[in-house]
Amino acid sequence: MLTTDNQIHDPEAAGCLKGARCWLITAGKAGMLTQAKGIADTLDLDWSLKTVSPSGIWKVMAPWGPVSPFEKFGTPGSAFAPPWPDIAIAVGRASIPYIRALRRCAGHACYTIVLQDPRSGPDTADLIWVPAHDKRRGANVITTVISPHGITLAELNARRSRLVPEIEALPGPRVAVILGGRNAVYKYNEADDARLVSALRDIAGLGASFLITTSRRTHPELLSAVDQATSSAPRIIWRGDADGPNPYVDFLAHADCFVITADSVNMTGEACMTGRPIYVFHPSGGSAKFARYHDSLEAIGATRPLPDRVQQLEQWSYVPQVSADIIAHEFERRYLAHGRANR
Repeated sequence: MLTTDNQIHDPEAAGCLKGARCWLITAGKAGMLTQAKGIADTLDLDWSLKTVSPSGIWKVMAPWGPVSPFEKFGTPGSAFAPPWPDIAIAVGRASIPYIRALRRCAGHACYTIVLQDPRSGPDTADLIWVPAHDKRRGANVITTVISPHGITLAELNARRSRLVPEIEALPGPRVAVILGGRNAVYKYNEADDARLVSALRDIAGLGASFLITTSRRTHPELLSAVDQATSSAPRIIWRGDADGPNPYVDFLAHADCFVITADSVNMTGEACMTGRPIYVFHPSGGSAKFARYHDSLEAIGATRPLPDRVQQLEQWSYVPQVSADIIAHEFERRYLAHGRANR
């Protein structure tokens, strides 16, 4: 089971935040919302979303600069005005000036949390969570290997108990292929596409079926390569919103194993809650930070690199990784201690 640094069990803290008023402050990106909502829902907070979009010099100065004076932070009628929330969770560089301003205005009345390294120092918020592969540490910093997200074990088990007919019709083993795409560090050249095609063709040759889903970053060349590699096998492909609702969570529930591209921290982490084998495809590029993350997943036995040639689908197991519960409990414990300290 994952643990936070210096975690102490405190039964009194359990449920102490249920129903508390909360602001989620993000720039609205899907990955940020997933993390913030995952924690807020686990804590059963009464949350509202504050989407920020600073522009011009105020965008450039984030996270170190202030909120634009034109936003009139803290004044009646603005997006950020009293009554202040009991708790606020911020994610992403653009949100940091707002969480800092909230901390100044609300004082101890609002407990402030930042998910991911704010880059603006430990005094940015009362509590900071970072993934374990990030180097930030401190008295008000907690870590887990897996990032928080909004999929619970209860939801996963419920979906496992009611198999979707289209998925049930596919022969086993069912291999979920979860595609990210190009980002700032992973480049995806033609040789990468060829390696992925080779591996997926081998898997198809073993009699597997496929559950394939894309993300907003999936570039056409990558989808074309996967389409080509799996065309002879039974499969379901979700190419985007035009295909209807994304069956991603059903794929997580019903896949026997996974092939996931290394560029997506969130999707790899979400698959780790299944306890089922995960092959990670590593395209060209990468960074030291991504390498630390994938090394940590291999160390807990959840993932293995996808070989260029697959002669058999290996079977292995590990403890399902659910970080939102652990992070939420630590938030509760520290929130309770914060209240005691400021009575």
